[in-house]
Amino acid sequence: MGLTTLDTYRARRAAHAERDLASPHYKWIVLSNTTLGILMATINSSILLIALPDIFRGIGINPLEPANTSLLLWLIMGYLVVTAVLVVSFGRLGDMYGRVRMYNAGFALFTAFSILLSVTWLTGTAGAVWLIGMRILQGVGGALLMANSSAIITDAFPVNQRGLGLGLNQVAGIAGSFLGLILGGVLAPLEWHLVFLVSVPVGLFGTVWASLRLHEQGTRPRSRMDWWGNLTFAVGLVAVLVGITSGIQPYGGATMGWTNPWVLAALLGGAAVLAVFCLIELRTPDPMFRLDLFRIRAFSAGNLASLLSGLGRGGLMFILIIWLQGIWLPRHGYSFESTPLWAGIYMLPLTVGFLVAGPTSGWLSDRFGARFLATGGMVVAAASFLWLLALPVDFDYWVFALALLANGIGMGLFAAPNRAGIMNSLPPGQRGVGAGMSTTFQNSSMVLSIGIFFSLMITGLAGSLPHALTTGLTAQGVPAAAAGRIASLPPVGVLFASLLGYNPVQTLLGPQVLGALPAQNVQYLTGRAFFPSLISGPFASGLDVAFWFAVAACLVAALASALRGERYVDPGTPAGASAGPGAGEPAEEGRR
Repeated sequence: MGLTTLDTYRARRAAHAERDLASPHYKWIVLSNTTLGILMATINSSILLIALPDIFRGIGINPLEPANTSLLLWLIMGYLVVTAVLVVSFGRLGDMYGRVRMYNAGFALFTAFSILLSVTWLTGTAGAVWLIGMRILQGVGGALLMANSSAIITDAFPVNQRGLGLGLNQVAGIAGSFLGLILGGVLAPLEWHLVFLVSVPVGLFGTVWASLRLHEQGTRPRSRMDWWGNLTFAVGLVAVLVGITSGIQPYGGATMGWTNPWVLAALLGGAAVLAVFCLIELRTPDPMFRLDLFRIRAFSAGNLASLLSGLGRGGLMFILIIWLQGIWLPRHGYSFESTPLWAGIYMLPLTVGFLVAGPTSGWLSDRFGARFLATGGMVVAAASFLWLLALPVDFDYWVFALALLANGIGMGLFAAPNRAGIMNSLPPGQRGVGAGMSTTFQNSSMVLSIGIFFSLMITGLAGSLPHALTTGLTAQGVPAAAAGRIASLPPVGVLFASLLGYNPVQTLLGPQVLGALPAQNVQYLTGRAFFPSLISGPFASGLDVAFWFAVAACLVAALASALRGERYVDPGTPAGASAGPGAGEPAEEGRR
């Protein structure tokens, strides 16, 4: 009886799948569900940035204490590291065992660990470690979603509509990282557990919807799991990304940890293991990371451009938050406690630019290919960084908003066509692993960019911040010993204070020092004008270096994009899916 019931269920499921796959509307069901999954995963990559002050207050930890810096960094970075490391392996598993199956597992895992995050009951260091662990495991679910969504869309959409589908998905993913800032700012002051709980109903709905309505379409090549490749890739990339994350933390008397033997060992050792990984992949019959795909010019150039654009964009979010929260908003009458939410709101033009340009450029790339749009997008992004570079630290907001809008448009023009160009170039049986490889470049660039931008900012601050702090504090009657103690603190503490919306002077001086000063001096020191005015000069010098780096990264990305060749669609794409004009015609140009 049980067997008959099971056979009946399977028959009904097969009939349901056949009916869905035959429907012209099925591709929109795929796009809706995968976009929901990517949006949820990327919102959670940034939602903590604004919510961290409330979360740390909720678990009873002061994030500005030097001993807690690593907890703060890993709560932010752990999710990004694990998604960068696992997407290739999960893309490969999707190719082998079914992309929809892996994607559905990702939705379920993400939801389960969102629930565990939202019921956090521990406090102190134990609470922080619990949150970091659950965030890392939540990232496993996020990696499954990211690794397989693009491949599922590519399977479902014909070539002449694939740019639109992938563009909407890609732009939703990038915009999600900015929407997370607003959600974190709104929810955390109400109740910090809501920051994690908000994903639960979305995850439950998405899990059930995906299980019922998504069906396997892609080819499954018969192959074995590349265990040594998976192991060496994970160990090598984790070591490099952990080394970068640790490198921006102070070490001994240095402002950063790049001379820390452990950091050097992680970076050099990780690079050596990745070199061994490449040798393994060249020799194994069924590699997880198909290096031969880089022979496809459209694939290799697109991924190089994606990596470089991520380097330019990734740290921008952190720099803009620090700029707004630490300097501009307090100088324009906002309390330090309210700056996290308003920083997210004032960055909305960036998201609007993405949402306007992304779908449009995806639709246009279906007609004209990726090269012109993606290259032009990077040039626009580079110009917007030059625009931001030209602004004074205390800018007029409408000029700042237009520069952000231009940056969002440039990144939106690039993201959708570039992703479509990469996915169109892949053979049908390699779309999962190819999408995973592409997402690895994108996610790794975020971690690399944060390390680079923070290092550049800290280097800029280290030269002039100590003198500015000492002079400014002693001028208001702060004892030289106390002023010297604060001035000798690592600049990363000042950056984190600005990032978290803390009043650094009030936090660092403490009630004992402030209690011995005249009331008017205390009022000025802890008011909205003193600290922003004090760090404006040192911050501007670090900002200039960071923005010049972003300009250079975007221009090199534009060059890489221009070298991708003419439009190329893999010849293995089924004939019925190649309805677009010119699909596959100039194949040799993009292939070489």
